[in-house]
Amino acid sequence: MKARFIATEPLKQAGVTAEKEVWDQVQKAFADRACLGYWRYPIFSQVGNFRKEPDILLLDRAFGIIIIEVKALVINQIQQITGHLWQYQNFYTSSGNPYQQAENQLSSLLSYCHQEPDLKEQITSRILVALPNITQKEWENRGFHRLPSNPPLLLQNNLTASSDLLTTIETTVPLYQGNHLSERQWQLLLSVISGTPLHQKTTFPVLSPPKTRGKVLQELYQHISEFDHQQEKIGKQIPPGCQRIRGIAGSGKTAVLCQKAVQMHLKYPQWDIALVFFSRSLYPVIIHYVSHYLNRFSEEKTKFNAKTSKLRILHAWGAKTQPGFYRVVSEAAGISPLTVQDIPTPHRYQPQSAIALACDHLLTQTTIPQIFDAILIDEGQDLLVDDSVKRHHKQPFYQLAYQALRPVNPTQPQQRRLIWTYDEAQSLDHLTIPTPGEILGDELAHLLSSEYSDGIQKTEILSRCYRLPHPIITLAHGVGMGLLRKEGMLTGVTHPQDWEALGYQVEGNFQLGETITLKRPLANSPHPLPQLWEGEMIRFQSYATRQEELTALAEQIFTNLRQEGLRPSRNILVLVLGESRRLETTVAQFLYQQGIDIYLPSAPDCNIFETPSGQRNPNQFWCEGGVTISRIHRAKGQEADMVYIIGLDQVAQAEANIYLRNQLFTAITRTRAWVTLSGIGNYPFYEELQEVIASGDSFRFVYRQPPQRQIPVTPIGEFLMRYEAGERNFQNIELSGVVLSYFDLKGCNFIGANLQGANLSHACLEGANLVIANLEGANLSHANLRKAKLMGANLKNACLDGADLTYTDLY
Repeated sequence: MKARFIATEPLKQAGVTAEKEVWDQVQKAFADRACLGYWRYPIFSQVGNFRKEPDILLLDRAFGIIIIEVKALVINQIQQITGHLWQYQNFYTSSGNPYQQAENQLSSLLSYCHQEPDLKEQITSRILVALPNITQKEWENRGFHRLPSNPPLLLQNNLTASSDLLTTIETTVPLYQGNHLSERQWQLLLSVISGTPLHQKTTFPVLSPPKTRGKVLQELYQHISEFDHQQEKIGKQIPPGCQRIRGIAGSGKTAVLCQKAVQMHLKYPQWDIALVFFSRSLYPVIIHYVSHYLNRFSEEKTKFNAKTSKLRILHAWGAKTQPGFYRVVSEAAGISPLTVQDIPTPHRYQPQSAIALACDHLLTQTTIPQIFDAILIDEGQDLLVDDSVKRHHKQPFYQLAYQALRPVNPTQPQQRRLIWTYDEAQSLDHLTIPTPGEILGDELAHLLSSEYSDGIQKTEILSRCYRLPHPIITLAHGVGMGLLRKEGMLTGVTHPQDWEALGYQVEGNFQLGETITLKRPLANSPHPLPQLWEGEMIRFQSYATRQEELTALAEQIFTNLRQEGLRPSRNILVLVLGESRRLETTVAQFLYQQGIDIYLPSAPDCNIFETPSGQRNPNQFWCEGGVTISRIHRAKGQEADMVYIIGLDQVAQAEANIYLRNQLFTAITRTRAWVTLSGIGNYPFYEELQEVIASGDSFRFVYRQPPQRQIPVTPIGEFLMRYEAGERNFQNIELSGVVLSYFDLKGCNFIGANLQGANLSHACLEGANLVIANLEGANLSHANLRKAKLMGANLKNACLDGADLTYTDLY
């Protein structure tokens, strides 16, 4: 592991100049070490007057744990030092105890570590106080170096060279002496500090023989959760504005978003924060994650209380007995919220359209009050609608959320903390692509261009899949996008850099008739099941009749329960494809008649097939003792170890229907381990599915036609899609390293764009606005820059050989 560093917030704030100076030097000194560093690692419990939040925390495999407490003092501000108590003058506080403060922080960290037997008393730990504004000579002239309580210091002299800083730290006597960490101990330490739940211990005995599914799951639950630097960074960082997090299925989007919400809540308890989602069955999932992270980062001092917490977990719409985001904003605005019955048909029966129309109605009725400091939206694709329901080419729900936010800074009223996760492949009711312009409108799209300072991105892409075994995530992508269709791919990604961002290696270009090879390396799907399970993880079977299909399903579930040690609830999930409730009911009744207890989501108990509306619980998806049977919409965000997908013929009969393909993708990605697919009849689609399964983690196909729906992933992919659609406003866009040679970019707006290292040779940039754009190292050779505006642009090391600069405005 190379050194990684995480700043939990931008350091370009008043009062952190000294911390930034030390932080910058630490990053330089530790750059080549096996190290993870944090600026303001979150520990939020209070001890006396100390809040235990280290200025700088370093985890170094050789040095162990290092905490650096930074004080921006000049020598004259220290009146005296008595023991560990420092008396100040002309400082923001009259006294302090920097070393003891760091000791409290270290004690908290070690208490986490010592819960793991392999780490107990094994970690070397050091504490230093950094005084970047005080020299060695000034310190000694005051005689402080002679004090018995003189702490280990990093003074100005120690921060001028990386070697001096490392030597000072290495020669500091450890507060606790441990041992050199093995690779396993090092990974364990990283996981503990990240707050990852290490072991998901089973709560029931498994009596099945070795190598059965139940026994393999027990082994699986004992594996250390792999430390993921990107997840850790996203979960800990608080951006100073909008942020979107795109993640493939199983990449941990929901957990990361919940951790981010908790970090905000603990660090800024005065903030009003909304954590919003679309599917009501996600309530238990999100409450579980929020409770876990609150417990972990407050040292078990803070519990989630839905009635009193300023962190509010809100369904998008809400109900009479459970406030939702739309209802909360409506009531704050003094407007009576609409109910589903107020929405005209047919939109009333289309949940995404219904909530969009309700939001649109509210936006037209009144000025929206700014009542939240941060809004975080999970599974953001579920709250998008097609053009027929949009408000002035903008998404109504997102417009309502944005307007309900207070500005991050009064001097920048457009900057607001609207943060959302999404995966277009799981869109079940629309084909809208959530570009910045689509979400915020063209005039605000620039808020998601480029990046914030100190490594905080405006767009994050999670490409590693943890929940799904390697063969299953590739199956989902292959069949969901129709990569091996004889007629050509149906939907998906058509730019190599976008495939790479999703964790694939690419050979070939997406030009008609070209052969494309996609391969997903094992490292990007590090699920341990392939090493533990010797049998097949994916099974497909077609049957002549539905009776045969359901008989086989019942037999397999009986085997799971009686011979393999699986439990009916949460271990097993049956998903029914298609829109008809009839097949869902048929499956449930058949399994019940075979003696299998079943559960239909929202019912008050197992084995209930019809539930009056007043007795339904839309939040409930599982029932102890019963196998849940569900259609896909209700299963969003849920997961199980053994997933059965019934009714594949529903997709096969209309295999070119992208909505049905997305249903199948979502169904496949509900599993944590195994998936069995079945249908009736004989269709060409079944051959395609068999080909995808046989292809494993590598797909080779001919690019025969542009897909019906193109999905951009990276900013470059988004730019190319927007460009092909005729858009020319790209203010502040992030396009470093992009190849745009020979492109017609005449009249494009690139104000503030990052085009560092871009290849723009022979491009037409006539009349383009490149004011304050970053063109450092860009290749502009033979480009047409006639009448282009380049005032304030960074042209350092840019190549302008042969460029036409006629009437170009450079100053």
